[in-house]
Amino acid sequence: MRIALAPMAGYTDSVFRRICGEMGADYAVSEMISAAALVMKDRKTAELAKIGEGEPPVVLQLFGHDPALMAEAAELLLSGDYPGCSYASPPAGIDINMGCPVRKIVSNGDGSALMLDPPLAARITAAVKEVCARRGVPLSVKFRMGWDSLTAPDFARAVVSAGADRITLHCRTREQMYMPSADPSAAGAVFAAVKEEILGGKTAFCGNGDIDCPEAAERYFINGCTEAAVGRAALGNPWLFRQLKDPAGFVPPGKDEIRALVIRMVEDVVREKGEIRGVRESRSRAAYFIRGLRGSAALRDSLNHADTLSDFVRLLDGSEALRD
Repeated sequence: MRIALAPMAGYTDSVFRRICGEMGADYAVSEMISAAALVMKDRKTAELAKIGEGEPPVVLQLFGHDPALMAEAAELLLSGDYPGCSYASPPAGIDINMGCPVRKIVSNGDGSALMLDPPLAARITAAVKEVCARRGVPLSVKFRMGWDSLTAPDFARAVVSAGADRITLHCRTREQMYMPSADPSAAGAVFAAVKEEILGGKTAFCGNGDIDCPEAAERYFINGCTEAAVGRAALGNPWLFRQLKDPAGFVPPGKDEIRALVIRMVEDVVREKGEIRGVRESRSRAAYFIRGLRGSAALRDSLNHADTLSDFVRLLDGSEALRD
């Protein structure tokens, strides 16, 4: 059973990917990287592709809609020939985002908008596949059930025929965004469409959407998925990877363990991004870990007013909400 960390903008950076790898994630997918910005040598974009020490295998995710530009960006990422490149280990592959539902992405013809044009999606896949094949790494394509209805089976056939080594299905349409609950049964229809390639080992099939417990993951596996990708449920609960790998033997973390991990996470974020930015980014991250605990609202408010690492750590270390 292969379990991955799905990409989430603003959260799945090197620090969080490393933590999830320690908890059992088999691989992680980076935050979305703009092909156009990377080719234009944008340094902030290059930072999204950083791979740090101790991470699990990292697949770098690209978005864009121009086949030639996407291929050029994939070449840059896999060669490391761009300003600001920082790899502790080489990329484990390239993932093409054809599923992001956010308006500013789809309005440019990227993300989920590509599901409206399967021939273009196939051309992009083929162009990037050529680069990946030459570099000896797999290519994956992530997409949704469809724009406003189930069109994923035909879409899957198109990108698999164009060379995708892995397909990742988020079981909502673009119109649904992130509500209501994901529908793992849609994976069954996609599996049927490319069954020969999946069973023959040519294409891996990863399911994604609302995987927050072993039972939720199992719904994807019984519908033909060979892998599962955990997204929002891992925020504040990276121990979920341990639970998914060993449900019977899993022991939930105590508050002392949670507190120690949050403090380490914040310290690592500050070390990599500087105190001002690191503390600011850590506010929302820490909030996920303390959600639902007694006194969490007061602690969250205090953390939102902390400006230094020492204040942040002091608040976490002294909070009754994080004491067993």
